[in-house]
Amino acid sequence: MTQATQKTWFITGASSGLGRAMTEQLLERGDCVAATLRRPERLDELKTRYGDRLWVAAMDVTDTAAIRATVGGAFAELGRIDVVVSNAGYGLFGAGEELTDEQIHHQLETNLIGSIQLIRAVLPHLREQGGGRIIQVSSEGGQIAYPNFSLYHASKWGIEGFVESVAQEVASFGIAITLAEPGPTATNFAAGLVSPAPMAVYDKTPAGDVRRAVANGTFGGLSDSDKVARAMIDSVDFVPAPKRQVYGSEAWQRIGDAYRERLADLVSQRTVAASTDADA
Repeated sequence: MTQATQKTWFITGASSGLGRAMTEQLLERGDCVAATLRRPERLDELKTRYGDRLWVAAMDVTDTAAIRATVGGAFAELGRIDVVVSNAGYGLFGAGEELTDEQIHHQLETNLIGSIQLIRAVLPHLREQGGGRIIQVSSEGGQIAYPNFSLYHASKWGIEGFVESVAQEVASFGIAITLAEPGPTATNFAAGLVSPAPMAVYDKTPAGDVRRAVANGTFGGLSDSDKVARAMIDSVDFVPAPKRQVYGSEAWQRIGDAYRERLADLVSQRTVAASTDADA
């Protein structure tokens, strides 16, 4: 682990949740932040307090042209950006059959395509400056799956696959990417869930069980949002960069259980796998 020094960060989705917590902590410790969000006025108080150390721009991650223009403007005005945090996103909550076509498209455009296009937009700038770090906010839901979160999981499993590949492509340029995987965290994530009209046929299924657990606040143990934000900030001081970091002891346990189950299933398939090899 190296000694932390003053850095410049680019953070999407900085208006609330982990993005806001990271922005506040970074400014308080003396770093500079380029913060993007759909409603820039939400950071007026921080802008008044920190002045030029906070660069703010309106940006919707579903607008690829806007991503490229905003990223280009931030690098042009601020010079070197050390860390890019791809944080913007939300949860679509409902059984797969309940979701509308529009909801499906917007979930993937925001969480998956928006994250992909942000990373693609920053890579030329990071290459030109000789390297940098990217933190892609994923979720324990990028490694495991719950009923009623199918499209959210699709977006997170998808971005994890993209990052795993791209991280290998850009490592020789001095660019490292970490997947941040928090479990349920005390943010406004649950309040921001988008849900279709529920179908009564799912009431007595696992989808209905999860719906009720979310409604009554018993879905998963919550991590502290400030602690998660701090751990994400601290992750950039580790060399080499961690490929993944899990936040929350319950999330760690659930992901571990899923790994063990998958490995046992894989081992059981060895004979079948070998039976399909081409003849010598």
